[in-house]
Amino acid sequence: MERVRWQDVEDLPITSFPYKGKPYPVKGISVRWLSRFGDDGTGYPEYGLRLFTAQPGGEIPIHNHFYIQSMYILSGRFECLRFDPETDRPTMTVVAQAGDTVVVPSMEPHGMRNLSATEPATFLCCICNVYEKDAL
Repeated sequence: MERVRWQDVEDLPITSFPYKGKPYPVKGISVRWLSRFGDDGTGYPEYGLRLFTAQPGGEIPIHNHFYIQSMYILSGRFECLRFDPETDRPTMTVVAQAGDTVVVPSMEPHGMRNLSATEPATFLCCICNVYEKDAL
């Protein structure tokens, strides 16, 4: 067992996210890795709990990943977008606020932004790889 205080974890700025082999710029986003376990063979953990901070107007561009992602909004309001994997155009927009959870399936293109122009917003993000052989 390990106790981790979020204030003691380094707040790392994120500058870009890859999508289809191209880096896309990230605006005003930082992450604190509260936990990470295992290795998926590509440098990412099998499981991780992260605390994200989005500065006013902060944005995470279109991206996707193998792991399943669950985000619990702690503060603020986010516009969450799902994109068509063929056209990269938005197919769904949801506004999530404190107390809401947003779940993103494996490989689904998505992005989000802080809707406030004056206040930061935060969310917890749990990532977990689930393999077909492990599914019931």
